[in-house]
Amino acid sequence: MWIFYAIGSAFFAGVTSILAKCGIKKADSDVATAVRTIVILIFSWLMVFVAGSQDQISSISGKTLLFLVLSGAATGASWLCYFRALQLGDINKVVPIDKSSTVLTIILALIFLHEGISFPKLIAVAVIAAGIFLMIEKKDVTQSNSQKKGSWFLYACGSAFFASLTAILGKIGISGVESNLGTAIRTSVVLVMAWLVVFVAGKQKEVRKIEKKELLFICCSGIATGASWLCYYHALQDGPASVVAPIDKLSILVTVVFSYFVFGEKLNRKEGIGLLLLTAGTIAMALL
Repeated sequence: MWIFYAIGSAFFAGVTSILAKCGIKKADSDVATAVRTIVILIFSWLMVFVAGSQDQISSISGKTLLFLVLSGAATGASWLCYFRALQLGDINKVVPIDKSSTVLTIILALIFLHEGISFPKLIAVAVIAAGIFLMIEKKDVTQSNSQKKGSWFLYACGSAFFASLTAILGKIGISGVESNLGTAIRTSVVLVMAWLVVFVAGKQKEVRKIEKKELLFICCSGIATGASWLCYYHALQDGPASVVAPIDKLSILVTVVFSYFVFGEKLNRKEGIGLLLLTAGTIAMALL
């Protein structure tokens, strides 16, 4: 059953990228992240009460709570990097780099969670890495380094790094608590972190400047993220992180399809081959 939750996570995560891109055309990315986190928090705690798991809060161990908090902090850092990268760069360039967290997650799962990796899975990881490499053109990285306002490439790499930490820390933390409750606790940490960044940067006044249309997309992306998280951590609770994470990253297929119809972004032949390799490697990781 966990594999269906992982697939659901991938779908909603793919939709999230498109909705978020629509919501940060003019709005500041940090402010947009903070606003959408409020929506996710409400959605997450609503699911806790629907599942009736709120009574388990007092029974959560210190270790579980610690890793949930750390996982939430890693998620917050990943989000801030990701949405900044989306604002600066092409969505079809940013998303593949973000999805490279799959490779690091597998390595970390092998080291810290002792999830074994066979030779066929090792080949699948290599195929995923090759696919990501093909989807990132050298000229894109060079151009990003010359940007004065920031580099989408560096932000995307930061997003991938923190996303991989999220999966590992989340796997450890979610093992001792009901998945919906664990997701809600993590989201609370992300909310505090996101708004802290906004106030430290003095951007709180930017909230009022968000256009209604963009605010709608930001809120919808929050709902999609909440749905993705609930599916992801339910899958993570029952399935191995080294398999759940790659399936979740199939959200790139949803993102590429929607970005074509919504933003008119097309893949060239090299990028298309890269996407096929990335998809094939991910599917192989789930089946092997």
